[in-house]
Amino acid sequence: MIKTPGQIKIMRQAGRHVAEVLHILREAVYPGQVVNELDRIVYREFKQRGVGSPFINYQPRRDMPPYPARVCVSINDQIVHGIPGNRVLEEGDIVSMDLGAIHNGYVGDAAITVACGRVSPEADALIRVTEAALWEGIRRSLPGGHVGDIGHAVQTYAESRGMTVVREYVGHGVGRKMHEDPQIPNYGDPGTGVRLEVGMVIAIEPMVNLGDWHTKIDPDQWTIWTMDGSLSAHFEHTVAITPDGPEVLTLL
Repeated sequence: MIKTPGQIKIMRQAGRHVAEVLHILREAVYPGQVVNELDRIVYREFKQRGVGSPFINYQPRRDMPPYPARVCVSINDQIVHGIPGNRVLEEGDIVSMDLGAIHNGYVGDAAITVACGRVSPEADALIRVTEAALWEGIRRSLPGGHVGDIGHAVQTYAESRGMTVVREYVGHGVGRKMHEDPQIPNYGDPGTGVRLEVGMVIAIEPMVNLGDWHTKIDPDQWTIWTMDGSLSAHFEHTVAITPDGPEVLTLL
C-alpha cells in the first residue's frame, strides 16, 4: 500500500521509538542478564512513551498460540521469534532482538543482533556481515527498482562471505499492520518481483546463518532454529521508498 507523506511522517515517529528502545536493549545485553528482563524494559519504555506493541498477542493463524511478549529475543542458533523466558545470557552468546512499536496507528519495525560480552571471531563476523547485508539491500531500495534487486543484493553479499540467507522467512511491507504486502525475500534475481514505488514502506530483514539455511520450528510454535545448530544473526530496518531513494525510518 502506498503511504502519503503524512503517514510516513507518523511512521518516522514510530520508527524513532523503536530505534531508541532498541538502543536501551543493546545496553541491557550482558552476561548474567535474564532474558525476561528485556521484555520488562520494553513494557516500561513503551508505557512511558504511550506507544503500543504489535507483537504481544499477535496470532497469525488460529492454530498458533498468541505471541506472549513485546520483543522477540533469539539466541545463538535461534533465528527469529524467540520468546523471552528465564534463560540467563552467557559470555559469548549472540542475541537477536526484534522490536515493533505502534504510534498513532502505524508500525515501526527493526531488529539488531548484539554480542554478549566477548564472542568468537566467527560470531563477530556473522554479526558484521548480516548488518552489512541489510545495508546492501537498503541501497537497492530505489523507486522503479524491484524487490528482487533487494534480495539479490542481500544474498550476494552474505554468500560472498561464505554464509547463507534464510529463505523460509522474509521481510514485508509495513503500515497500519505489522505485515503487509509485498514480501521482501533475502534472495532473488535483479529486475524480478514487485516494482518499488514512491510511498511504499517495507521492512528489510536479513537472517544470515554460519551454516546451512534450512530451519526448524520449536514446539512452542514460535521460535525458529537453524536446522544444523549453526549460529544465526538478524538485522532489520523499516524503509520508505522516496523520490530521492530509501529513507530508513528506524535509525536513531
